[in-house]
Amino acid sequence: MKLENIGLGIDVENVERFKKYTQKDNPFVNRIFTKKEIEYSYKTKNFAQHLCARYCAKEACVKALYSLGVDGYFCRDFEVENLPSGVPKINLIGPKRGDNLNFKLSLSHTDTFAAATVIVVIN
Repeated sequence: MKLENIGLGIDVENVERFKKYTQKDNPFVNRIFTKKEIEYSYKTKNFAQHLCARYCAKEACVKALYSLGVDGYFCRDFEVENLPSGVPKINLIGPKRGDNLNFKLSLSHTDTFAAATVIVVIN
């Protein structure tokens, strides 16, 4: 595998920014997050941490792809889901096909900050 085929993206955000989105029907929330992400985040006690971490994941995906010279993807093109094991996974959704893209995601959050690291490999 060549390093030219591997992209890395990292994003860190302040959780405080997401605490104001107390309602699921907020325009920003619905523009950035999928229905599954919204349902998952708002069923938890710390919804702001979960929204913020998912936002970081989406931003990190965009950055990882851009580092490979791939642009035209936006936050709404990605969905973060948790596997039954609890491990987070990136799904590429929408009209763009990514059959040649493989993503690995790591999320972390505290009361104050959330972060995501994404590695993308172009096959």
